[in-house]
Amino acid sequence: MLIRTSALHDPLPSEITPRSAYLNRPTRREALAALSLAAASPLALAQPAAPGGGKLPRLPGARSAVAGAFVMDRPTSYADATSYNNFYEFGTDKADPTEHAHTLKTRPWTVSIEGECGRPGRFDIEALLKLAPMEERLYRLRCVEGWSMVIPWTGYSLAELLKQAQPTSKAKYVEFTSLADRSQMPGVRSGVLDWPYVEGLRIDEAMHPLAMLVFGMYGEMLPNQNGAPLRLALPWKYGFKSAKSIVKIRFVEKEPMSSWTKAAQQEYGFYSNVNPSVPHPRWSQAAERRIGEDGLFSKKRPTLMFNGYEAQVGQLYAGMDLKRFY
Repeated sequence: MLIRTSALHDPLPSEITPRSAYLNRPTRREALAALSLAAASPLALAQPAAPGGGKLPRLPGARSAVAGAFVMDRPTSYADATSYNNFYEFGTDKADPTEHAHTLKTRPWTVSIEGECGRPGRFDIEALLKLAPMEERLYRLRCVEGWSMVIPWTGYSLAELLKQAQPTSKAKYVEFTSLADRSQMPGVRSGVLDWPYVEGLRIDEAMHPLAMLVFGMYGEMLPNQNGAPLRLALPWKYGFKSAKSIVKIRFVEKEPMSSWTKAAQQEYGFYSNVNPSVPHPRWSQAAERRIGEDGLFSKKRPTLMFNGYEAQVGQLYAGMDLKRFY
């Protein structure tokens, strides 16, 4: 079925690549050289995908063997990935999380497991760090606003934790709740969303090997502005589905109401799979701008179905009307 798409919109302020990122963008020759080196040397691919900032504790992980977990795209620089963020608990501007997230206290930290499961309880962050072997995965990140990044995450499949809770047959969905502490998070004092931030997945989505519980990036522990101390990474969905600073996971029988769906249901569906054929009501999703590589006036790159992970996750949605269930 053909689905009409609207014309590409003019760039939003949030989409504009910072001048420093544009000036430091890699040349085409550098990008090709990096890809050639990776293709020629399996050992090179086993190394960290890009250097971190050097200020946070190291968190190494073995290169993941999960299918699709290591794309061949050039990684976004650490500087760009940690300074251009959506984390509304610290403000709505892309620079706000970097400026304000130093107030977040990530120790002690616990995550409660609740709902339709045989083993509910609370997990300390230190126990979660040891629950399964750490892996490095190089994932594409696609934001609903039209920009994208490529980030090396460190963690393990979310299913490793969910299986520990022994979900029952009534557990059809998994709901994730983020921290909402007015004393630590200045954005929570605003009314931009109904806090706390809540996201949800169908349980088969949550159990998919690519659904990742993340504790680090670029070989180091997660920076506060990127969702410390733990977050999700769901590479086939728009970025807002990957809940940050998680404090509660709940197995439920009915589809949970995600925060952005609650705020604007006509714009943010429950599934929010990356789909170039289904436009946002205010702009097209057919193309994207890669932060740190594509300048403001550079040609955008085409958006890939399921963000390029269709071979891995397409069967989750077989037979579904992906415009209706957007």
